[in-house]
Amino acid sequence: MAQLLATGGTAVVESAHQARVGGVLVGMGGVGKTQLAAHYARTAWQQGELDVLVWITASSRTAAVTGYGQAGVELLGAEEGGLDNGGPERAAQRFLAWLEPKPQQAPCRWLVVLDDIADPADLRGLWPPSSPQGRTVATTRRKDAALTGGGRRLIEIGLFTPDQALAHLTSALARFGRHEPEPELTALAEDLGCLPLALSQAVAYLIDTGSGCRAYRDLLSDRTRALADTAPDTLPDDQTHTVAATWTLSLERADTLRPAGLARPVLQLAAFLSPNGIPATVLTSQPALTHLTGHLAAAGPVTAEQVQLALGALRRLSLIDHSADRPHQAVRVHQLVQRAVRDSLTPAQRHQLARTAADALLGAWPETERYTALATALRANTAALATTAEDALYEPDAHPVLHRAGWNLGESGQTTAAANYFEQLTEATTRHLGPDHPSTFTAREGLAWWQREVGDAAGAADTYAKLLQHQLRMPGQDDWSIFATRYSLGHQLGKAGDAAGAADAFAQLLEHELRVLGPDHAHTFVARQELAWWRGEAGDAAAAADAFAELLRDRARVQGRDHASTLDTWHCLAHWRGEAGDAAGAARAYGELLDGQSRTLGPFHPDTLSSLDSIAHWRGEAGDADGAAQAYAHLVDARSRTVGPDDPDTLTSLDRLAHWLGKAGNAAGATQAYGELLEARSRTLGPDHPDTLTTERNLTCWWRKAWGPEADAGQ
Repeated sequence: MAQLLATGGTAVVESAHQARVGGVLVGMGGVGKTQLAAHYARTAWQQGELDVLVWITASSRTAAVTGYGQAGVELLGAEEGGLDNGGPERAAQRFLAWLEPKPQQAPCRWLVVLDDIADPADLRGLWPPSSPQGRTVATTRRKDAALTGGGRRLIEIGLFTPDQALAHLTSALARFGRHEPEPELTALAEDLGCLPLALSQAVAYLIDTGSGCRAYRDLLSDRTRALADTAPDTLPDDQTHTVAATWTLSLERADTLRPAGLARPVLQLAAFLSPNGIPATVLTSQPALTHLTGHLAAAGPVTAEQVQLALGALRRLSLIDHSADRPHQAVRVHQLVQRAVRDSLTPAQRHQLARTAADALLGAWPETERYTALATALRANTAALATTAEDALYEPDAHPVLHRAGWNLGESGQTTAAANYFEQLTEATTRHLGPDHPSTFTAREGLAWWQREVGDAAGAADTYAKLLQHQLRMPGQDDWSIFATRYSLGHQLGKAGDAAGAADAFAQLLEHELRVLGPDHAHTFVARQELAWWRGEAGDAAAAADAFAELLRDRARVQGRDHASTLDTWHCLAHWRGEAGDAAGAARAYGELLDGQSRTLGPFHPDTLSSLDSIAHWRGEAGDADGAAQAYAHLVDARSRTVGPDDPDTLTSLDRLAHWLGKAGNAAGATQAYGELLEARSRTLGPDHPDTLTTERNLTCWWRKAWGPEADAGQ
């Protein structure tokens, strides 16, 4: 402060030959404006820089006029400066006139401090004059434009930085021989939001009570205790208000500004949200406007424009920071201001405001996410609300915004965080509402979903098992919902490696669906297919093949031979016949599947070509080398047409063709195929690639088999 006023900075003149202008210290209650002004005044007086020092408490016009009048009596005498000579206003004007520089008189170096200006209008006509020898310092919580008139400059006084707060706590405690661990003091500074007044009173409390820093932090975090309970019995440093009471007058004043009566309910709503930034759309959402209208019922519905005016009033009283250029973090409220506001509410008011804040967040949440910053801010505000609202968000049920925040977290790509979130939400709903409450069930559904998305199949299976237990325990549950849970349980058990458990789960699903839907329903067929598949995965390939053969007949009868589901079952039948050791049966099944796919998908569809590949494979496994070679020849031709002769799949098929030509005794054909493959791989992979070198060795082998042991593959 001294440096700012001495060098011009934001407040005063550059040199003594210019008229000095006033500096107005602006900031929220508790940042130390008065202490800073007092320190500056005391230092200037002690260093002999002043002839006259006047300190006036300017909390009202009457107080300012009285202060000027009293100064006039002391400086000018009772006869000239007294109140009897024209009343208080005239006395104040005579004193201000005396401060004006006069050429015939010796210079008088003066400083006037106007402390705690409550309303700039109170000082209309009462600001000290500009003077080469005079200076003025004012303190206020207001940020009105009127404060900068007459060349005055605002000096924003903010919070301590974390380092400054730590240094203050350390040195203040050390003066009393107290030393606390630095991590605890750092955490205490953070808990108090680095507010100087709160830090000072915390030190006084620790000294007066002998409590430790950790105990004080526990007291501060105890939400059953009011903020006033953390104040010392005797306030330090001539302070007149506790932290809890320091903003009361500011809020009362803000509530009188246009639109009268709206600032307080707006701040009450903001007190439950994030101190680090509330999106403007939350406080102007329809649920918020409906709630605020209840406080101004006689004035008609509250509009978004009126809310903006109320935010402006709160900003003018330094109760909030309001920045329109940061729409997703437009409103910031110090955490202790929020705490003090919440402490002033009745339990019923706290409950209503918490639910309203949740409604407002939900009302501001867009259906389609376009702005990541907005979603992040809404989640942060939901997290803050969950902390400040305590039980209110679970009475009478878990508020939907709790679920919305979790799903939004996962949809933003933070799947692990979403799984952790829903795990905590499930624990919270269970604790508040019980394991069988619908809100608990919904939270557990979210947990299972995101466990599945993150790849925690075992965790998801366990969660689905609990969901199923809940559904079977509660009467009147929807069969379709139970079907879905049983299906997800079986699927996740299988993914977790428990094939037998998956088969059991699908067996129970099948029994349920047979009872409710009948044997020929599409969902029943799906359950049969999953059961057969997981029996195969559990080690009984023959039983799986038999089950798929039976299911294939039923699907063909009900859905038709060329239905996509029927073709899928055909594929599974062929697969498990092969796994059961029936290579010939697998080849036949793939052949029948190939016919159906050729009719429905076309001969060159990727699925059709995949079946042709399987036919060739199982023919070879069945001992039919000629048949395998013929199938691979068709596959090479088809893939050359569709994806090109140099595609990796085409070259793999050409490799298999050469292999089975050789196995069929056609060494010359194998030599020709390996020659074509070597040329293609040399061109696409390079001559030194491992696959190219392997092909070269195979070519040499079959060349010698075709032309004799003395043949040279290079000729």
